[in-house]
Amino acid sequence: MDTFTFTREIPIESSYDIVVAGGGPAGAAAAICAGRLGAAVLLIEATGCMGGMGTSGLVTAFDPMANGERNLAGGFMREVVETLYQRGFLGPGVTPDYWQKRYLTWTPFNVEGYKLVLDELASAAGVSIRYFTRLIDAHVDSTARRVDGVVLNNVDGHRYVRAKAFVDCTGDGILANLCGAENWEAGRDTPHIMPATLPSMFAGIDWERLDRHRRESGHEQAGVEVRKAIAEGHFTQPDPFLVGMAQVGNEVGYLNGGHLFNLNALRCSDLTAGVMFGRKIAQEYLSFYRKYIPGCEKMEHVTTASLIGVRESRRVKGEYVLNIDDYMARRQFGDQIGVFNKFVDIHPYDTSDEEMSRFLSEKDKTARLKPGECFGIPYGILAPKGWTNLWVAGRCASSDVMVHGSIRVQPAASMMGQAAGTAAVQSLRTGQPACDLNTERLVETLRAAGAYLPQEATQAEMTRG
Repeated sequence: MDTFTFTREIPIESSYDIVVAGGGPAGAAAAICAGRLGAAVLLIEATGCMGGMGTSGLVTAFDPMANGERNLAGGFMREVVETLYQRGFLGPGVTPDYWQKRYLTWTPFNVEGYKLVLDELASAAGVSIRYFTRLIDAHVDSTARRVDGVVLNNVDGHRYVRAKAFVDCTGDGILANLCGAENWEAGRDTPHIMPATLPSMFAGIDWERLDRHRRESGHEQAGVEVRKAIAEGHFTQPDPFLVGMAQVGNEVGYLNGGHLFNLNALRCSDLTAGVMFGRKIAQEYLSFYRKYIPGCEKMEHVTTASLIGVRESRRVKGEYVLNIDDYMARRQFGDQIGVFNKFVDIHPYDTSDEEMSRFLSEKDKTARLKPGECFGIPYGILAPKGWTNLWVAGRCASSDVMVHGSIRVQPAASMMGQAAGTAAVQSLRTGQPACDLNTERLVETLRAAGAYLPQEATQAEMTRG
């Protein structure tokens, strides 16, 4: 590709203690928790709200937060869901047992309520927010592996912002990649990319009839009907896997259905083609539900999401790489900053029966923890290897593909974000670099903020490897 070089002067804005890139569940937690600890924080977000896939992406249900015995996602994540419950912003019929105890139970929520609560919490924490703002470059001392500042762009033009610490919560690891941190790109070293999805919101659903149909048919989701519709030539893409419609209002539901196969989320051309195809198949799912599913005859399609539900794009190599052996061993780490229980959720890579069988086998047998069990998420997956003032949290954290299939979801991202924001404040106050932080002190701070960290012994030195 030919290149073009240009030089320009851009305004320098006031310095901050911490810049958080990305306002999804990880970024919101990182910014708000760091702000509460007294740091001057700037949060930049490309859309007009925080929440990421839970808001702009219309994935309007939190993944399982308990393991059948107790809540695992404590700290900021638990505060958010309990605030939504108190304000009446959770789905109909949701009780505290959903996140405090129940096994493999999703917690649906109201999108606008979630946006509002995050805005309020950020304002109360003193976080400066720039919506509709993109990170476009970074100024780095590559020898010291230190980030000095970032270049932002919004309607005001380009701006350069200095800070002492930076947290990458972009999902795609955009900041870490601009800095030159080592990473893995989906599709670069492996033959597959986990498919994305364009979620939709629907209205006009008779949930009583739909739930009765589910009970009487003996299956929770619409898999049997989907296969029948495929056989009858209903779909452009014969995708046999459908997550299913989830209730988020009295007559409202969201569908995280319709895979966008072979979509490389690090290519704009793929994202463009993907969102256009996603809108097309959303209409096919509308007509499918109206025709095949009782209670959906009068269903209306309200909207598709403004963000594609990307499951895999880029992961940044950390001081530790969490792997499937850790998961299967239910390993607990002295430096863990969270624990989790969700099964390894690697969606089918294509529409074949063989791939569907592989998916069901792995989901149901190979990598599913039992009630009461959990695995640890160590601090080292948040610290890009060798970097001094840069952290990552959320979907771009350091793990293998299999474990990524478990921790890429909203509750785990929130716990990682809280830990990264807290670690950044600790680093500023102690001079400890991200790659050599005292994790015993970090765990104590997180516990004081309500995180559930059951390890019997803590350790000052992070787990490495």
